[in-house]
Amino acid sequence: MKVLVVGGGGREHAIIKKIRQNPAVTQLYALPGNGGIAQDAECVSIGAKEIDKIAQFALDNEIDFAVVAPDDPLVLGAVDVLEAKGVPCFGPNKAAAVIEGSKVFSKQLMKKYEIPTAAYEVFSEASAALEYLKTAPLPTVIKADGLALGKGVVIAETYEDACAAVRSMMEDRIFGDSGSTVIIEEFLTGPEVSVLAFTDGDVVVPMVSSMDHKRALDGDKGLNTGGMGTVAPNPFYTQEIADVCMGTIFLPTMHAMNSEGRTFKGCLYFGLMLTPKGPKVIEYNCRFGDPETQVVLPLLKTDLLTVMQAVAQGRLREIDVEFENKHACCVIVASEGYPGKYETGNEITVSEDLEGEVYFAGAKIQGGKLVNAGGRVAGVTCIGDTLKEAVDKAYAEVKKVNFSNAYYRKDIGQRALSAVKEV
Repeated sequence: MKVLVVGGGGREHAIIKKIRQNPAVTQLYALPGNGGIAQDAECVSIGAKEIDKIAQFALDNEIDFAVVAPDDPLVLGAVDVLEAKGVPCFGPNKAAAVIEGSKVFSKQLMKKYEIPTAAYEVFSEASAALEYLKTAPLPTVIKADGLALGKGVVIAETYEDACAAVRSMMEDRIFGDSGSTVIIEEFLTGPEVSVLAFTDGDVVVPMVSSMDHKRALDGDKGLNTGGMGTVAPNPFYTQEIADVCMGTIFLPTMHAMNSEGRTFKGCLYFGLMLTPKGPKVIEYNCRFGDPETQVVLPLLKTDLLTVMQAVAQGRLREIDVEFENKHACCVIVASEGYPGKYETGNEITVSEDLEGEVYFAGAKIQGGKLVNAGGRVAGVTCIGDTLKEAVDKAYAEVKKVNFSNAYYRKDIGQRALSAVKEV
């Protein structure tokens, strides 16, 4: 069986490593992949947004199944193009991927179908947004409507910061057309939880919950990043809360998308805030999260490719999706300076005795050597019987991934460990 995975980051590496475990897979391609992924799949230099080239490659190489992992190609309709050419896919079509592609769409969907989320207002004129901010409660949250590489959200503590965020998005267009419309919404408080879920439009099967660490520096300081580490499961996400989320958020979202004629088939990501008034949706993503995938998939007992095929064929109900009753911790090794300026081209070495999984993201082969080529370079994931064991293992093993300007946070999982002690 020939399988193609679109994308080239740590999330895709985690997906590829899991798919490789299926004995029916005879050939595995990554488009474009990266220097580290090349150890586990054949990398082809076709970009994730080059949809016509991806489709042609799939036809030329008789691909049996494709996994479209990143948000951009999903929102652009990669699944539609591939399926039109007879290639079965895991991932939502263009009509369903809008749930991430437009924050305005997702907020209006939640309002229409009474799915709990933060109160909000939508603005397409900077002057109107700036006028509204004069009376908006602080802190306040400003979001670009479209995709912005995970960076289109600003939590403004002051009126001046809020105005600056609106101007940068709407007037300076730092996110291009994605910031032509903005949402200004209520600031929610409480523990954050990420829940990825398989859904085929008939049933929703949540995966193990996780906790991301977005800030660049220890103590949740510094700039927002794509994620500096994760743990799973999230100790704040109890079975009682999971039951509430299934009844008030997960199933209602699936039914809402069906009612809108936008049946979602793939991985639906729920970014949740456990507020004093109950769980609320912060955001939806139309795909596996990164780096949440790097702790969730290692705990998956059921064969991933089998689950993905069942989702694509609308028979997820037939599959018993199981997870290990264990804990996982992923520590991201980044290039120092990320998400600002950083140096690349430094050789990466990995000790042969490293235990656990290494998922590569910003890495490439240069002069026959693996070098850092991006901000987030690799993720080291370890599993333990307890959260502390998983965290301790991850920090012991992450020291075995080295390059000259390597940096990682030293406190991934500490907030979760504090919650465990409180319980």
